[in-house]
Amino acid sequence: MIDTATPSYTSFNGHKRIAAGSLPVNALAVKHALASGVPDPLLTFCDQTGQVVEFDMRGSDAEMLARLPPEGCRLQGNRSSLIDFEESGEPRGRGRPKLGVVAREVTLLPRHWDWLSAQPGGASVTLRKLVDEARRVNVDRDRQRRASESAYHFMSAMAGDMAGFEEATRALFANDAEKFRQLTEAWPADVRDYV
Repeated sequence: MIDTATPSYTSFNGHKRIAAGSLPVNALAVKHALASGVPDPLLTFCDQTGQVVEFDMRGSDAEMLARLPPEGCRLQGNRSSLIDFEESGEPRGRGRPKLGVVAREVTLLPRHWDWLSAQPGGASVTLRKLVDEARRVNVDRDRQRRASESAYHFMSAMAGDMAGFEEATRALFANDAEKFRQLTEAWPADVRDYV
């Protein structure tokens, strides 16, 4: 699976890869394959998430392209769509910064609340600092987890009925690359290589 900031997509006709790249490139490839009467299912995947992307194929190529959603795969988990001023490059104005704070309920034991309320800045500041530190420390592990989940989404759609699927899934989540390669060796080349 591909892990880049720019969304990319890959389309398959059955188990054969027919397009890779931007959303319009894949949408046109699928539309033209569909028009040629291909017997196999046509599926397009977001490379970042492994999720299937659907297109509205009605009308001309231009009409179909005009209906495409803005490019961007929805990443796994709860990812905020709010802009952080430090990341946006916009100059920060005077006054309190707009942090994009979202209020949600947190359930903790009394000893946790006691510790949090004794910290400088209070519970919210301390929780934000703890979360930021955990994100920084676990960046590689989180990236590996997201990659495994993305590969699993793709595998479920494309290889769920293939020999060795269950064992390959276990090897994927156990991060056993050698066993995974052995178990997927007999899969169609384009599916195996994409995973």
